[in-house]
Amino acid sequence: MSDPMTTEKFAVGQSVRRREDPRLIQGDGRYSDDVNLPRQAYAVIVRSPHAHALIRAIDGSAALKADGVLAVLTGNELAAAGVGNLPTDTTRKRRDGSAAFATPRPALARGRARHVGDPVALVVADTAVQAADAAEQVIVDYEPLPVVTGAREALRAGAPAVWDEAPDNVAFVWEAGNRDAVARAFEGAAHVTKLDFVVTRVAAAPLEPRAAVGEYDRRTGRYTLYTGTQHPHGTRTLLADQVFRVPQSHLRVVTGEVGGSFGMRSGIYPELVLVLWAAKRLGRPVKWTSSRREGLVTDEAGRDNVSTAELALDADGKFLALRVAIGLNIGAYLTPRSAGPGTNNVGGVAGVYTTPAIHVQTTGIFTNTTVTGPYRGAGRPEATYAIERVIDLAARELSIDPVELRRRNMIPATAMPFKTGLVFTYDCGDFARGFEMALKLADHAAFKSRRDAARARGKLRGLGIANPIEVAGGPYTALNPDTAEVRVNPDGSVTVFTGSTSMGQGNETAFAQIVSDRLGVPPERIQVLWGDSDALSAGRGNGGSGALSVGGSAVTRATEKVIERGRRIAAHLMEAAHQDVVWRDARFTVAGTDRGVTLAAVARAAYVPKQLPPGLEPGLSETASFAPPAVTFPNGTQVCEVEIDVETGEVRVVRHTVVDDVGRMVNPMLVKGQIHGGIVQGLGQGLFEVLAYDDETGQLLTGSFMDYAMPRADDVPSFEVDSHEVPTQTNPLGAKGVGEAGTVGALPALMNAINDALAPLGVRHLDMPVTPARVWRAIRDARASG
Repeated sequence: MSDPMTTEKFAVGQSVRRREDPRLIQGDGRYSDDVNLPRQAYAVIVRSPHAHALIRAIDGSAALKADGVLAVLTGNELAAAGVGNLPTDTTRKRRDGSAAFATPRPALARGRARHVGDPVALVVADTAVQAADAAEQVIVDYEPLPVVTGAREALRAGAPAVWDEAPDNVAFVWEAGNRDAVARAFEGAAHVTKLDFVVTRVAAAPLEPRAAVGEYDRRTGRYTLYTGTQHPHGTRTLLADQVFRVPQSHLRVVTGEVGGSFGMRSGIYPELVLVLWAAKRLGRPVKWTSSRREGLVTDEAGRDNVSTAELALDADGKFLALRVAIGLNIGAYLTPRSAGPGTNNVGGVAGVYTTPAIHVQTTGIFTNTTVTGPYRGAGRPEATYAIERVIDLAARELSIDPVELRRRNMIPATAMPFKTGLVFTYDCGDFARGFEMALKLADHAAFKSRRDAARARGKLRGLGIANPIEVAGGPYTALNPDTAEVRVNPDGSVTVFTGSTSMGQGNETAFAQIVSDRLGVPPERIQVLWGDSDALSAGRGNGGSGALSVGGSAVTRATEKVIERGRRIAAHLMEAAHQDVVWRDARFTVAGTDRGVTLAAVARAAYVPKQLPPGLEPGLSETASFAPPAVTFPNGTQVCEVEIDVETGEVRVVRHTVVDDVGRMVNPMLVKGQIHGGIVQGLGQGLFEVLAYDDETGQLLTGSFMDYAMPRADDVPSFEVDSHEVPTQTNPLGAKGVGEAGTVGALPALMNAINDALAPLGVRHLDMPVTPARVWRAIRDARASG
């Protein structure tokens, strides 16, 4: 039976099956927990059971006497060893413009624990079972303190202070836009719609829990960390520069397969520091693997904001101004990733509309909860939710069809490039075309008949629309640029080293398609490697939907340099002028003749010095970097239909339609897969998911999958997905990014659909998650009020 990979057309634009799937499906992937080194010891972390408490004393003497125990370590030993704190954010400001408090965060808490799960001590033993048993014998003397878990509650007068240095619990204040212009527009508006809303806290809950193996080579003084991370080079830089204070040459980070991240694995966690420190201290590799319960109280959470959106309109329904205030719950510590979702990506609140004046203010708020950070969309779904939800409310208040209201205010394609009222300038896009395509695909015209049929069955049916636009793949300082090396080996096979990592998106397939398309090499002769900070001098990693638009562009540039180098070698072999040799149909030919040589022939010659032109070093390998000159703007339309059982409050998503513009698609099948996954995560947050804390104790109430509900296959319908390509000019591939697109639009489309279904009963707005109990209560209350 032939290999399907060799029978498919393997080129850019083709829906090629993923190369990585066979090994992953058969259990041959190599994840962090699969790494085992000789003489490896195992670590277990003693964590605070209190959300807020003074740490009076730690007694590890009994644990140290237990079988197999090698060490019981605390924050005091960590400090004495000169190990630095985890990175914080020193760029933020308070409301008065003074510097925000940059929270110190040692890998093991000293003096005070500030959330359930804060690491307090490290136990290392010969086996994982011995370490776990010994950890239970560590005695910590705590003095519990008052707690606060919600953003609104944390800002109230007299609320417990998470940090004495920030008694009002305000971590930072950030704003963008023209405050005065917005105020003037509101004063002259014919109508103003105001909405207070909540975007809940959710868990990334990847298939693979976090894990790390630390190794220290005393001969070279070099650390090696094996862990699943989105940014191997960035992790190396932060650990070397800020934590261990060693040259970057003395720290290596290796990432293999990663079973999902969604932004959660983008930063420095205490455990990464601890396994490296313990490995050096003990002279043995040290391994730590998170349990699922442990992950839910320590993995960076996502979203969690309470916000207000206000939309000003004129008498004709034209948008005059938009004002948004965001209260962002960042948890107990200010990290380099805390502010990003509430600052970097809120430009998307402008949507695809012509609103001339916009102002956004984001207030970061400390609470006694796990820190928050980027989670698939990282502020984009929240921004889209704000504009799209308030549009639907305005349409209802003005008795205008929500579709018509959006049409009146949509940016026309002829206006590109378009400077929005907030932050961004859109380089390209045909929003109206995608909007109309989605309405047709969703059969919007026949929705009334479907609603009537549902009513006859005792169901409420609603339809929701969202027009998401997001920022992607841009020149963010911490992620820029990306690097790739394309090496044509002497036998003509190709090895590709990329600075972009893969979290399961299919990058290995996409990068191989680019190389195969550009160099004409069969896919089975292309190897794609990533995840080793030693392999390349620099790498962007993976984040912000930029792996293809930035990383793929670096691969493209490297193939171009390989072709140029190959032209010089081919010209020498054919005794022709360099400028007369062209690359066409996977051959180097002399223009105007039938003389030519293959890439394989050039590759063989490239490693034989006497066959090379004077001054050219042996080899056919090139490295290239790509720094995007500007961000890209994936956009689209999502249409969601739901049915609600009025007796039980159960919500069923019965139809979901998407039309996206993600620029030029390298692999449409991968695009569709990313959109499918993104939709499910967006629907999951709206329907079920919430990390809920007890207000009095700060204990996580949804600390296992028995309580933290996520969508299953039978909770969602088959999706209708189509695309229209409007290539960007900001990168050589014309790609805009797709990793977060599905999530950005799904959440607001779903919530608009649910509120549309409930609106005939008099329900103005229902917050997420729309659990059956919450929906049933809203229906009951609406009926009781008449």
